[in-house]
Amino acid sequence: METKIPYKVFSGSSSLYLAEKICKNLNCPLGQMNSEHFADGEFSVSYEESIRGYHVFLIQSTFPNADNLMELLLMIDAAKRASAKSVIAVIPYFGWARQDRKDKPRVAIGAKLVADMLSVAGIDRLITMDLHADQIQGFFNVPVDHLYGSSVFVEEIKSWNLANAVIATPDVGGTKRANSYAKHLNIPMVICYKLRRKANEISEMKIIGDVRGMNVILVDDIVDTAGTISKAADLMLAEGAASVRAIASHAVMSKPASVRVDHSALTEIIFTDSIPYPKKSAKVRVISVSELFATAILRVCNNESISSLYLI
Repeated sequence: METKIPYKVFSGSSSLYLAEKICKNLNCPLGQMNSEHFADGEFSVSYEESIRGYHVFLIQSTFPNADNLMELLLMIDAAKRASAKSVIAVIPYFGWARQDRKDKPRVAIGAKLVADMLSVAGIDRLITMDLHADQIQGFFNVPVDHLYGSSVFVEEIKSWNLANAVIATPDVGGTKRANSYAKHLNIPMVICYKLRRKANEISEMKIIGDVRGMNVILVDDIVDTAGTISKAADLMLAEGAASVRAIASHAVMSKPASVRVDHSALTEIIFTDSIPYPKKSAKVRVISVSELFATAILRVCNNESISSLYLI
Protein backbone atom coordinates (compact mmCIF):
# COMPACT_ATOMS: atom_id res chain seq x y z
CA MET A 1 0.00 0.00 0.00
CA GLU A 2 1.38 3.38 -1.04
CA THR A 3 2.13 5.73 1.86
CA LYS A 4 0.24 9.01 1.67
CA ILE A 5 2.38 12.14 1.92
CA PRO A 6 0.87 14.13 4.83
CA TYR A 7 1.58 17.57 3.38
CA LYS A 8 0.96 19.65 0.28
CA VAL A 9 2.90 22.67 -0.95
CA PHE A 10 1.31 25.64 -2.69
CA SER A 11 2.73 28.93 -3.90
CA GLY A 12 1.59 32.48 -4.31
CA SER A 13 2.04 33.94 -7.77
CA SER A 14 5.20 35.93 -6.93
CA SER A 15 7.16 33.09 -5.32
CA LEU A 16 6.36 30.39 -7.86
CA TYR A 17 10.01 30.27 -9.07
CA LEU A 18 11.20 29.35 -5.55
CA ALA A 19 8.30 27.01 -4.73
CA GLU A 20 9.08 24.92 -7.82
CA LYS A 21 12.68 24.47 -6.67
CA ILE A 22 11.57 23.62 -3.12
CA CYS A 23 9.17 20.98 -4.44
CA LYS A 24 11.94 19.54 -6.61
CA ASN A 25 14.06 19.12 -3.47
CA LEU A 26 11.09 17.56 -1.68
CA ASN A 27 10.38 15.29 -4.65
CA CYS A 28 6.71 16.24 -4.53
CA PRO A 29 4.38 18.04 -6.97
CA LEU A 30 3.52 21.69 -6.48
CA GLY A 31 -0.15 22.02 -5.54
CA GLN A 32 -2.57 23.48 -8.05
CA MET A 33 -4.05 26.90 -7.29
CA ASN A 34 -6.07 29.38 -9.27
CA SER A 35 -5.95 33.14 -8.91
CA GLU A 36 -8.73 35.12 -10.53
CA HIS A 37 -8.34 38.85 -11.09
CA PHE A 38 -11.18 41.31 -11.54
CA ALA A 39 -11.28 44.55 -13.50
CA ASP A 40 -11.02 46.75 -10.39
CA GLY A 41 -7.81 45.05 -9.21
CA GLU A 42 -9.48 42.76 -6.69
CA PHE A 43 -8.58 39.08 -6.89
CA SER A 44 -9.54 35.75 -5.36
CA VAL A 45 -7.70 32.44 -4.87
CA SER A 46 -8.93 28.87 -4.86
CA TYR A 47 -7.38 25.43 -4.39
CA GLU A 48 -7.87 23.16 -7.38
CA GLU A 49 -7.41 19.97 -5.34
CA SER A 50 -8.52 18.62 -1.96
CA ILE A 51 -6.42 19.66 1.05
CA ARG A 52 -8.68 18.20 3.75
CA GLY A 53 -6.56 16.71 6.54
CA TYR A 54 -3.22 17.80 5.06
CA HIS A 55 -0.46 19.98 6.46
CA VAL A 56 -0.54 22.84 3.95
CA PHE A 57 2.62 24.85 3.30
CA LEU A 58 2.04 28.19 1.59
CA ILE A 59 5.14 29.75 0.02
CA GLN A 60 5.02 33.49 -0.53
CA SER A 61 7.46 36.30 0.22
CA THR A 62 5.72 39.55 1.15
CA PHE A 63 7.88 41.98 -0.79
CA PRO A 64 6.27 45.02 -2.47
CA ASN A 65 3.66 45.45 -3.70
CA ALA A 66 1.08 44.72 -1.01
CA ASP A 67 -0.80 42.32 -3.32
CA ASN A 68 1.71 39.63 -2.32
CA LEU A 69 0.68 39.89 1.32
CA MET A 70 -3.01 40.07 0.46
CA GLU A 71 -2.74 36.99 -1.75
CA LEU A 72 -1.08 35.08 1.09
CA LEU A 73 -3.83 36.10 3.53
CA LEU A 74 -6.48 34.86 1.10
CA MET A 75 -4.57 31.59 0.63
CA ILE A 76 -4.46 31.07 4.40
CA ASP A 77 -8.17 31.80 4.82
CA ALA A 78 -9.10 29.50 1.94
CA ALA A 79 -6.98 26.68 3.41
CA LYS A 80 -8.62 26.98 6.83
CA ARG A 81 -12.09 26.91 5.25
CA ALA A 82 -11.08 23.85 3.18
CA SER A 83 -10.35 21.86 6.39
CA ALA A 84 -6.55 21.73 6.18
CA LYS A 85 -5.06 19.98 9.21
CA SER A 86 -2.60 22.86 9.68
CA VAL A 87 -1.56 25.91 7.70
CA ILE A 88 2.12 26.85 7.67
CA ALA A 89 3.16 30.14 6.06
CA VAL A 90 6.59 29.90 4.42
CA ILE A 91 7.74 33.49 4.01
CA PRO A 92 11.38 33.57 2.86
CA TYR A 93 11.32 37.38 2.93
CA PHE A 94 9.11 38.91 5.61
CA GLY A 95 8.16 42.40 4.41
CA TRP A 96 7.53 45.41 6.64
CA ALA A 97 10.20 43.99 8.98
CA ARG A 98 12.05 47.30 9.11
CA GLN A 99 9.05 48.78 10.92
CA ASP A 100 9.68 46.79 14.09
CA ARG A 101 9.43 49.58 16.70
CA LYS A 102 8.39 53.18 17.23
CA ASP A 103 11.54 55.04 16.27
CA LYS A 104 9.74 58.37 16.31
CA PRO A 105 6.34 59.60 17.54
CA ARG A 106 3.06 58.73 15.79
CA VAL A 107 4.29 55.89 13.54
CA ALA A 108 2.92 52.40 12.98
CA ILE A 109 4.75 49.20 13.93
CA GLY A 110 4.21 47.56 10.57
CA ALA A 111 5.88 44.24 11.44
CA LYS A 112 3.50 43.69 14.37
CA LEU A 113 0.51 44.60 12.22
CA VAL A 114 1.49 42.06 9.56
CA ALA A 115 2.07 39.43 12.26
CA ASP A 116 -1.42 40.09 13.63
CA MET A 117 -2.99 39.82 10.18
CA LEU A 118 -1.29 36.48 9.52
CA SER A 119 -2.40 35.19 12.92
CA VAL A 120 -6.00 36.32 12.45
CA ALA A 121 -6.06 34.76 8.97
CA GLY A 122 -5.22 31.47 10.68
CA ILE A 123 -1.61 30.33 10.36
CA ASP A 124 -0.48 27.57 12.73
CA ARG A 125 3.23 28.15 12.13
CA LEU A 126 5.65 30.47 10.34
CA ILE A 127 8.86 29.53 8.55
CA THR A 128 10.96 32.54 7.52
CA MET A 129 14.57 33.59 7.01
CA ASP A 130 16.81 36.39 8.24
CA LEU A 131 14.26 38.69 9.82
CA HIS A 132 15.47 42.28 9.93
CA ALA A 133 15.05 42.19 13.71
CA ASP A 134 15.05 38.98 15.77
CA GLN A 135 12.40 40.30 18.15
CA ILE A 136 9.77 40.07 15.40
CA GLN A 137 9.51 36.38 16.33
CA GLY A 138 7.88 37.57 19.55
CA PHE A 139 5.12 39.34 17.59
CA PHE A 140 3.61 35.91 16.83
CA ASN A 141 1.69 33.62 19.18
CA VAL A 142 2.43 30.59 16.98
CA PRO A 143 5.78 28.77 16.55
CA VAL A 144 8.29 30.60 14.35
CA ASP A 145 11.10 28.71 12.63
CA HIS A 146 13.65 31.42 11.88
CA LEU A 147 16.19 30.16 9.33
CA TYR A 148 19.46 31.87 8.48
CA GLY A 149 21.05 32.61 5.13
CA SER A 150 24.40 31.81 6.72
CA SER A 151 23.56 28.17 6.03
CA VAL A 152 24.41 28.79 2.37
CA PHE A 153 26.63 31.86 2.66
CA VAL A 154 29.31 30.29 4.87
CA GLU A 155 30.12 27.63 2.30
CA GLU A 156 30.13 30.30 -0.42
CA ILE A 157 32.65 32.39 1.54
CA LYS A 158 34.87 29.36 2.18
CA SER A 159 34.91 28.59 -1.55
CA TRP A 160 36.51 31.99 -2.23
CA ASN A 161 39.70 30.99 -0.33
CA LEU A 162 40.47 34.62 0.46
CA ALA A 163 43.72 35.49 2.21
CA ASN A 164 43.65 38.38 4.74
CA ALA A 165 39.84 38.29 4.85
CA VAL A 166 37.85 40.52 7.16
CA ILE A 167 34.10 40.60 7.84
CA ALA A 168 32.48 44.04 7.75
CA THR A 169 29.04 45.40 8.50
CA PRO A 170 27.77 48.42 6.54
CA ASP A 171 26.07 49.81 9.68
CA VAL A 172 26.16 49.26 13.45
CA GLY A 173 22.73 47.60 13.37
CA GLY A 174 24.26 44.56 11.68
CA THR A 175 27.10 44.15 14.19
CA LYS A 176 25.63 41.03 15.81
CA ARG A 177 25.19 39.32 12.43
CA ALA A 178 28.70 40.22 11.26
CA ASN A 179 30.22 39.14 14.57
CA SER A 180 28.61 35.69 14.18
CA TYR A 181 30.27 35.25 10.78
CA ALA A 182 33.62 36.53 12.08
CA LYS A 183 33.59 34.10 15.02
CA HIS A 184 32.54 31.11 12.91
CA LEU A 185 35.15 31.80 10.22
CA ASN A 186 37.77 32.90 12.77
CA ILE A 187 38.57 36.15 10.99
CA PRO A 188 38.53 39.80 12.22
CA MET A 189 35.66 42.25 11.89
CA VAL A 190 35.28 45.96 11.17
CA ILE A 191 32.23 48.21 11.38
CA CYS A 192 30.92 51.05 9.26
CA TYR A 193 29.25 53.83 11.20
CA LYS A 194 26.69 55.80 9.20
CA LEU A 195 24.64 58.87 10.03
CA ARG A 196 21.31 59.43 8.26
CA ARG A 197 19.48 62.75 8.07
CA LYS A 198 16.47 61.04 6.46
CA ALA A 199 15.45 57.60 5.12
CA ASN A 200 17.55 56.16 2.25
CA GLU A 201 20.01 59.06 2.41
CA ILE A 202 23.41 58.84 4.13
CA SER A 203 25.10 62.05 5.20
CA GLU A 204 28.24 60.61 6.81
CA MET A 205 30.05 57.25 7.04
CA LYS A 206 33.22 56.17 8.87
CA ILE A 207 35.07 52.87 9.34
CA ILE A 208 35.79 51.52 12.82
CA GLY A 209 38.78 49.21 12.35
CA ASP A 210 41.61 48.69 9.86
CA VAL A 211 40.99 47.36 6.33
CA ARG A 212 44.35 48.22 4.72
CA GLY A 213 45.47 45.33 2.51
CA MET A 214 42.46 43.22 3.52
CA ASN A 215 39.87 41.40 1.40
CA VAL A 216 36.61 42.73 2.83
CA ILE A 217 33.35 40.77 3.00
CA LEU A 218 30.37 43.03 3.73
CA VAL A 219 27.47 41.22 5.43
CA ASP A 220 23.89 42.53 5.38
CA ASP A 221 20.31 41.21 5.51
CA ILE A 222 18.50 43.54 3.09
CA VAL A 223 19.77 45.65 0.19
CA ASP A 224 17.14 48.17 -0.87
CA THR A 225 18.57 51.16 -2.74
CA ALA A 226 22.17 49.85 -2.34
CA GLY A 227 23.23 53.31 -1.17
CA THR A 228 24.70 52.10 2.12
CA ILE A 229 26.52 49.03 0.84
CA SER A 230 27.89 50.83 -2.23
CA LYS A 231 29.17 53.75 -0.17
CA ALA A 232 30.68 51.33 2.36
CA ALA A 233 32.49 49.45 -0.41
CA ASP A 234 33.84 52.68 -1.92
CA LEU A 235 35.02 53.84 1.51
CA MET A 236 36.73 50.51 2.20
CA LEU A 237 38.66 50.70 -1.06
CA ALA A 238 39.60 54.32 -0.36
CA GLU A 239 40.94 53.22 3.04
CA GLY A 240 43.27 50.72 1.36
CA ALA A 241 41.27 47.49 1.14
CA ALA A 242 42.53 45.02 -1.48
CA SER A 243 39.00 44.03 -2.54
CA VAL A 244 35.40 44.29 -1.36
CA ARG A 245 32.66 41.67 -1.78
CA ALA A 246 29.20 41.53 -0.22
CA ILE A 247 26.61 38.98 0.81
CA ALA A 248 23.01 39.84 1.62
CA SER A 249 19.96 37.67 2.16
CA HIS A 250 17.23 39.70 0.50
CA ALA A 251 17.57 41.49 -2.86
CA VAL A 252 14.92 44.20 -2.53
CA MET A 253 17.05 46.18 -5.01
CA SER A 254 14.84 49.20 -5.69
CA LYS A 255 15.19 51.10 -8.95
CA PRO A 256 18.63 52.78 -8.55
CA ALA A 257 20.24 49.83 -6.77
CA SER A 258 21.58 47.81 -9.72
CA VAL A 259 23.19 50.89 -11.28
CA ARG A 260 24.80 51.80 -7.95
CA VAL A 261 26.20 48.30 -7.51
CA ASP A 262 27.58 48.30 -11.07
CA HIS A 263 29.38 51.60 -10.45
CA SER A 264 30.60 50.75 -6.95
CA ALA A 265 33.90 49.30 -5.75
CA LEU A 266 32.23 45.94 -5.12
CA THR A 267 33.80 42.97 -6.90
CA GLU A 268 30.47 41.14 -6.57
CA ILE A 269 27.41 40.86 -4.35
CA ILE A 270 25.69 37.56 -3.57
CA PHE A 271 21.98 37.29 -2.75
CA THR A 272 19.67 34.40 -1.97
CA ASP A 273 16.57 33.82 -4.09
CA SER A 274 14.15 34.75 -1.28
CA ILE A 275 13.07 37.58 -3.60
CA PRO A 276 13.18 37.35 -7.40
CA TYR A 277 15.90 39.48 -8.97
CA PRO A 278 14.81 39.99 -12.60
CA LYS A 279 17.24 42.81 -13.32
CA LYS A 280 20.67 42.25 -14.82
CA SER A 281 23.95 43.21 -13.21
CA ALA A 282 27.39 41.78 -13.93
CA LYS A 283 28.23 42.09 -10.23
CA VAL A 284 25.13 40.35 -8.84
CA ARG A 285 24.95 36.60 -8.31
CA VAL A 286 22.05 34.67 -6.77
CA ILE A 287 22.29 31.38 -4.85
CA SER A 288 19.27 29.32 -3.86
CA VAL A 289 17.86 28.58 -0.40
CA SER A 290 15.36 26.05 -1.79
CA GLU A 291 17.16 23.08 -0.21
CA LEU A 292 17.25 24.87 3.16
CA PHE A 293 13.48 25.47 3.11
CA ALA A 294 12.74 21.97 1.80
CA THR A 295 14.68 20.46 4.70
CA ALA A 296 12.85 22.69 7.18
CA ILE A 297 9.47 21.66 5.74
CA LEU A 298 10.31 17.96 6.03
CA ARG A 299 11.52 18.33 9.60
CA VAL A 300 8.43 20.26 10.64
CA CYS A 301 6.23 17.51 9.16
CA ASN A 302 8.24 14.80 10.92
CA ASN A 303 8.39 16.70 14.24
CA GLU A 304 12.18 16.77 14.01
CA SER A 305 14.57 19.43 15.27
CA ILE A 306 15.71 22.11 12.83
CA SER A 307 18.45 23.51 15.09
CA SER A 308 21.12 21.64 13.11
CA LEU A 309 20.28 23.92 10.16
CA TYR A 310 21.68 26.87 12.12
CA LEU A 311 25.37 27.06 11.24
CA ILE A 312 25.79 30.37 13.03
